[in-house]
Amino acid sequence: MQKILQYSLLGQSFFLSAGRAVYWEGQRALVLSDLHIGKGGHFRKAGIPIPEQVQEEDLSRLGELVGEFDPKKIIVVGDMFHSAANSDLDKFKRWREAHSQQEVVLVKGNHDILKKEKYGEMGVQLEQDGYGLDNVVFYHQPPETAEGERFTISGHLHPGILVEGNGRQRLRLPCFWLPKDCLVLPAFSAFTGLFLVKPQAGEKIIAIADGELIPF
Repeated sequence: MQKILQYSLLGQSFFLSAGRAVYWEGQRALVLSDLHIGKGGHFRKAGIPIPEQVQEEDLSRLGELVGEFDPKKIIVVGDMFHSAANSDLDKFKRWREAHSQQEVVLVKGNHDILKKEKYGEMGVQLEQDGYGLDNVVFYHQPPETAEGERFTISGHLHPGILVEGNGRQRLRLPCFWLPKDCLVLPAFSAFTGLFLVKPQAGEKIIAIADGELIPF
């Protein structure tokens, strides 16, 4: 087991990280999905006592990945934010000020419902209908059909895998899912559910457990 796995896609190197992101070396781009900033605040407003440390830990992990890979660009393929503006946005604003050298691109997801001007105020470039670099296109939801010669990177599903052991032991783990010509990213936030994937023949799964990557 290891923390980083290198994959060659379209003749370029992509590094899958146990930190729930992928680094595209040729573009110096760190790619992630489903950060859900503000989700804890959304539930706290409803009287559900979600600890503030949940989001702080997510942002801390993102900062560690920026320090590790030194990207010039961060691409979030949807659901960077969870709901309407709340106090959790202040934490992200402070994080953004500390990482102002990186360009941040957001492919709009179904939870990204902030007013358009809010994104600009936080230094986030909003893309409504996907975002492309070279032969890679980024969508929030995985496309239903192949994109021809282009490879797609998506999120939205929060993919996971069910691992079963002796004595009826069962464990659900977040994972990277690689169906044909597509990479579906795990939810970056630890405060999310999982959609259990049943891979078909030829599809790859790389699970994440205790900060390590486990290929299946």
